[in-house]
Amino acid sequence: AYLLKAAGLEPGYLIGGLPQDGAQSFHAAPHAPQSSGSSRQTPFVLEGDEYDTAYWEKTPKFIHYQAEVAIITSIEHDHIDIYPTLASYLNAFQSFIKTLPKTGLLVAYAGDAHIRELAVQSAAPTLYYALEGDDTGSLVADYQGKLKQTSADGLEFTLFYQGKDLGNFKTPLSGLHNLRNSIAALVAAHQGFSLELSALSQALRSFQGIKRRQELLAEPNDIRVFDDFAHHPTAVGTTLAGLKSSFPQGKLFALFEPRSATACRKIHQKAYLNAFKAADHVLLAPIGRPELGESERLEISELVQGLQSAYCQAHGPLNLSEMVAYVVKMARPGDSIVIMSNGAFGGIHQKMIDALLPD
Repeated sequence: AYLLKAAGLEPGYLIGGLPQDGAQSFHAAPHAPQSSGSSRQTPFVLEGDEYDTAYWEKTPKFIHYQAEVAIITSIEHDHIDIYPTLASYLNAFQSFIKTLPKTGLLVAYAGDAHIRELAVQSAAPTLYYALEGDDTGSLVADYQGKLKQTSADGLEFTLFYQGKDLGNFKTPLSGLHNLRNSIAALVAAHQGFSLELSALSQALRSFQGIKRRQELLAEPNDIRVFDDFAHHPTAVGTTLAGLKSSFPQGKLFALFEPRSATACRKIHQKAYLNAFKAADHVLLAPIGRPELGESERLEISELVQGLQSAYCQAHGPLNLSEMVAYVVKMARPGDSIVIMSNGAFGGIHQKMIDALLPD
């Protein structure tokens, strides 16, 4: 939506977060003249949601969007309360892909095996994107990004289309997931709405992202405190890797609350072990749904033991006071703390900032 507006269109949008630039999470598009001939002149951008539509309507929300241009960044089993099996989850995305018209466009991440499997069923033309070095199977991505430089100011990269150098780009965001997302947005805006890459490139440089996505809250005593919505293993892993690459000199503390219906369950027990490998210290809160049976529940103690053996100093389950006390004791100027939860995490953010302020 940000790129479309910067390039001269008037998009409406509805997203599941608040933009860092102070804009609202929604905006109505102007009514298009009946003679305009294409809704792409007044686009509406939706953050897709595979969750069920309502308690009386159990179909996925995104099959009702009538999308023309779609981006699929990943397909990783989520919302276990709605999709108990991976097959049921994949079926939702298959249904969405089949709603795209022949005149539409699918922008698909080539590094996801599930996406590669399902995208071939699209009636709309498909453009694949990836980063240099991503495992794309036997598929060669149409658009490929090559990371040039990582710094606290963001990511610089070169973009190629079928081997042709399209120039250098920059995003102020951190993490390879944000680099991939930036490429996907560029491709959708350029190919889906016929907008010039030069204008899109300039706009990308000023996009500050969304609150609760690697949001820097404060720097008490020169210690960075970030807030992030990450709760799924891939989101946790990419968030931590991005922050570590942006601030490699200091230690990285990861505070994680397994609160969502998926995060509380054992289904991703092994995946979480790998998700925290970029962190130097990992502090885990109790699961947010203690009523779950033992056979279903994420085993915090087992995860802590695995992390201690493989990667880092890990502790848990800890309450908020114990987490704050640990960080105050161990953190030093130049370190980074990222607090990850899809909820309020008991207000630990401000408690942490206050505790880190010098006397």
